[in-house]
Amino acid sequence: MNSSEKILVCDDDEAICYLLKEQLIGEGYSVETVYDGRIAIENIKKKSYDLVLLDLNMPYLSGEDTLKIIKEYNPSIPVIILTAEAEIKKAIECIKAGAYDFKTKPYEFDELIVSIKRAIEHKELVIEHQILKNKEKQKSGNIVGESQAVKELLSLALKAARSDSNILIEGETGTGKELLAEYIHYNSERKSKPFVVINCAAMPDQLIESELFGYEKGAFTDAKNTKQGLVEIANEGTLFLDEIGEMSLSIQPKLLRFLENGEYRRVGGINPLTSNVRIISATNKNLTEEIEKKLFRRDLLFRLNIITLTVPPLRERKEDIKPLSQFFLQKKSPVRSPAILSHEALQALLHYSFPGNVRELEHIIERAIIFCEANEIKPENLFLTPQKNNSRRDTSSNIENYSVPGLSMEEVEKIHIEKALDNNNWDRVKTAIQLGISQKTLYTKIKKYNIVRE
Repeated sequence: MNSSEKILVCDDDEAICYLLKEQLIGEGYSVETVYDGRIAIENIKKKSYDLVLLDLNMPYLSGEDTLKIIKEYNPSIPVIILTAEAEIKKAIECIKAGAYDFKTKPYEFDELIVSIKRAIEHKELVIEHQILKNKEKQKSGNIVGESQAVKELLSLALKAARSDSNILIEGETGTGKELLAEYIHYNSERKSKPFVVINCAAMPDQLIESELFGYEKGAFTDAKNTKQGLVEIANEGTLFLDEIGEMSLSIQPKLLRFLENGEYRRVGGINPLTSNVRIISATNKNLTEEIEKKLFRRDLLFRLNIITLTVPPLRERKEDIKPLSQFFLQKKSPVRSPAILSHEALQALLHYSFPGNVRELEHIIERAIIFCEANEIKPENLFLTPQKNNSRRDTSSNIENYSVPGLSMEEVEKIHIEKALDNNNWDRVKTAIQLGISQKTLYTKIKKYNIVRE
């Protein structure tokens, strides 16, 4: 048994607490005991536990009320109710309220141990399920490339993964910085723990703090329940801060404080909490220039860029255009009739500057599959427009850069948005980010084109 698995026993009977503690320590668990539901709640607010054994009949605060508060504060903690025979109906109500199981007193210790093991395994399975979803996401978007630049980048990333230092990934929009962060996580010692992502540019400033650090019930008007923050969810894993250069100056000091000692407070909370996470951040901005503009803190940059990795733009690694194109063809084409890229179309791509980088190539291939005939993509299906300069602005979703014979710009834009919504299972936040537009703009266009989910 892993001694890091910590159990909190809450029972007003000190003899039962003592007996349980001795028995559980004998099984290899780390155990703390309290005799009051109020103290149990205070402990849970300050520390992390893998499981709670909770007596149903206690003075001051009942087991039912204690359970309710625990689940509001941290829904992921499994709770096993200890109850008398006469309280079985209440125990069943507790199961409905979120308890994992209940055991009647006097309990059989062997049966209790089985229930404890299953509860902890269930909690771990939930975490593993999320990790597998992240791994599946990673598999569907593996880093593809044959260029020397990509090989050298992956070699450096692998070395960085073996350390536990914070990493800053630099690169233009659309180069695949999140994929590189995933690669680092799944090759690190933290690979069995969560990989959690927050896009600092995708939400208003006032929401970033509550997303990062969570909030207490009643912290603001709509805070009807306590919510865990991403730093808490990512405990022992990796937290990826995408577009860190967009984080406001009001939030930066709070992130800096967390980076210094791992401590944070939920919005509206007074108790300090801790979380052990590795921070990987990414930016398409020059943060040194942002510091000179007084838009980014120098001390925060020093904390973030212990290791700095730079993802080269696609125009500087032309050797990767062909394998990436083939990858997107397989990913986007119907299984029964996959599209192929003609030699002429490939040559057109090789001579294109890709201001939107890999993301733009993916959109070009996706669009070409829609408009090609006989499943063969020709140059005219790519709708490439020569670029006058290599702007770092992401134009991968700027539909005005393309002219499509027989269709108006609005018709092409409608098709493009429909496809993006379908690919993201109608997740409008993800779709807006992929298209490079705000959620408000996406909602406006959905209404304008009368796009409905089929």
